[in-house]
Amino acid sequence: MEEKINYQKILYKKLDEIKELKEKPTLLLHACCGCCLTIPLQELSPYFKVTIFYNNSNIYPEEEYHHRFSELKRYLKEIESDADVVEFPYENRDFTDKLMPLKDEREGGARCSLCFTLRLEPGFRYAAEHHYDYFTTVMTISRFKNAQVINKLGLSLQEKYPTVKWLEADFKKNDGYQKSLQIVKEHNLYFQLYCGCMFSYEEYLKRNPK
Repeated sequence: MEEKINYQKILYKKLDEIKELKEKPTLLLHACCGCCLTIPLQELSPYFKVTIFYNNSNIYPEEEYHHRFSELKRYLKEIESDADVVEFPYENRDFTDKLMPLKDEREGGARCSLCFTLRLEPGFRYAAEHHYDYFTTVMTISRFKNAQVINKLGLSLQEKYPTVKWLEADFKKNDGYQKSLQIVKEHNLYFQLYCGCMFSYEEYLKRNPK
């Protein structure tokens, strides 16, 4: 069995290096919702000039997409964050069509890996085009997201966009997930009950029939 890498330990080592710089580097931070943004933004803001990248065409239905984005923006306003926010176009039909060949895959498997890639690559491209120093995602805060898979995808995409560094992290480590739940409670943030895509939504409905 391949040994797991502690990506949060790598992050903290990188932050120690960055705090010695005279100016904060720029970071494009992919975020999927306000809940998952909480701890990553808290940990990264002291070290980076952060721009949040909301690229989540996977989210179904459309009302859910807008609700999650609205809650993310409300949270930023409540904490008086100075982070800019970029919204990537919402194109759920095209996104779902790309996932359709893997519709029968279990959650956490190949379909999810493709979903991660389809959201991370536009982030890398945007970061390269707009001259960001770093790019990463908040998704590793989730107990249900495999940080090994996400970071390997990020490092692989970095080879395609070499002007942008992938910031390795696993935000669920060191009680990150539990701390995020406390912030969610304090701000009364909407806490979604399924990951996002049409397939995870259908699975949620099977478990919780209306």
